[in-house]
Amino acid sequence: MILTNAKKTAYRVLFFCALLACFCMGCGKKSIGSRDNTPVVLASVASGTTVYSCTVASIDASNASEGYVIVSYSGSSTKVKLQITGTNNVTYTYNLSKTSETFPLSAGNGSYTVAVYENVSGNQYATALSKTFDVKISNVFGPFLYPNQYVNFTASTKAVAEASSLAQAADTDLDVVSNIYNYIISTITYDYTKANSIQSGYIPDVDAILASKKGICLDYAALMAAMLRSQRIPTRLEVGYAGEAYHAWISTYIKDIGWVNGIIQFDGKDWELMDPTFAANSSEKTLKNFIGDGNNYTTKYIY
Repeated sequence: MILTNAKKTAYRVLFFCALLACFCMGCGKKSIGSRDNTPVVLASVASGTTVYSCTVASIDASNASEGYVIVSYSGSSTKVKLQITGTNNVTYTYNLSKTSETFPLSAGNGSYTVAVYENVSGNQYATALSKTFDVKISNVFGPFLYPNQYVNFTASTKAVAEASSLAQAADTDLDVVSNIYNYIISTITYDYTKANSIQSGYIPDVDAILASKKGICLDYAALMAAMLRSQRIPTRLEVGYAGEAYHAWISTYIKDIGWVNGIIQFDGKDWELMDPTFAANSSEKTLKNFIGDGNNYTTKYIY
């Protein structure tokens, strides 16, 4: 068959269009949603404009309006505690290391007391530094977007890259939540050995959890919280009681819906408790019976 120049041109155009369509459809690769899935990892900053200090410790509250403080310790004690008490009179106790660490101001606006204690002997601690100050948080989502001691991640964290990949096909925040949630409950298995040997003060390492694909409830919650926060979705790591068991789960903020205080599934209208540990290790019927209206869950701390 002999093609005229016009037909040759037409075939070239059709061929080009076919290639373009194939490219746009991903040619078997992951599709790209309309939502921007670029990771955003907020970095806490010790600006030095509002600092309370002593010879061994400092509290940098320069960016308290963003919902966090940065605390550092440089003394000789090997056991140091940090306590933060907010306007709701709930006291959070942390182990403090000799590095600067970020801690959330999760009680919202109001008066906070931040105190550093050094171990002197046995279970006895002495106050090294204590300061009470008022906080007005302008970024209400800041405490649940910035990394902190319990939800710790950076731009180079592998969990952040995994979250970006899972969000690639998402059109909405709901899609991102669903994709990451389903990934967590289908990939991570409960580590009973670790659960039986865990020590007080344990801090999750999200990349170690991702690599081992095993973890306890705090690991599930910390990993999912880090992944969602890196996708600009405010997420609270919550610790308290599920029935009589000390437990951890998450809540997340969805635009046009508000705070979803837990989910298991979303049917286009209703959510149920977002407890990735139970979802990964319980039958749907058992899970839904336990969760009920959420009254089996009592939150004590929010990170």
